[in-house]
Amino acid sequence: MQSTSGLAFITEGGVVSVLVALILLTMSVLSWYFILVKSWQVFKRKRDVSAYVRQFWRKATLQEALQEAQLQSPAFRLALTAVESTQHHQQYASQSLAAACSQDEFIARQLRRTLSQEQAVLESGLSVLASVGSVAPFVGLFGTVWGIYHALTAIGQSGVATIDKVAGPVGEALIMTAIGLAVAIPAVLAYNAFIKANRGIMAELESFAQDLHTLLTTGAPLVIKAGNKPANVTELHAKVASKGGNV
Repeated sequence: MQSTSGLAFITEGGVVSVLVALILLTMSVLSWYFILVKSWQVFKRKRDVSAYVRQFWRKATLQEALQEAQLQSPAFRLALTAVESTQHHQQYASQSLAAACSQDEFIARQLRRTLSQEQAVLESGLSVLASVGSVAPFVGLFGTVWGIYHALTAIGQSGVATIDKVAGPVGEALIMTAIGLAVAIPAVLAYNAFIKANRGIMAELESFAQDLHTLLTTGAPLVIKAGNKPANVTELHAKVASKGGNV
């Protein structure tokens, strides 16, 4: 009987208590849904970014690096954006446009736009976790206040105000606060973990974008490690630097 007293309190608390319980249940379902979905998304994107960046610098040419299409990898989309923006500027930029916006600036703008899009995808759903973590304790507290009011009103009507009669209903009312905390705590912890993981992914993508920008504007990566130097740096530099050339 004692194990079901909390559920009995919710149903006996009237429409308000039931509504509060349903709101908390909805928040819990939403938060755990996004926790599971975002966990898989963060794991997959981190793995795809690291894998493609390693493969990219092992290739001798940009053509070889882009032949292995990995559309699910944000790093691949960055590389594709960088190359396509370079080709677009070389083919369509007039003399006046080139003076107003150089190829260097044009590539940087397109890379920033792609980075912003990837960041928006990573941050999708986090607002739900933040809202649940902030609101759920107060929803539970409201349910507790209403439950205590309802319990004390019932005790006042019965005319019995001994400790053993008061402690039960009031203790059951506090269950709402416990439920609110149980809903909020996982959401807050998951939100902080995702923020940290997203920062790591974006830092790696921004570093890769800077390396791409350097490669496409100078013809060689900024830092050349042993065995990672493209075989056609001179040819690549000539194609990038010359107007109308194809990367």
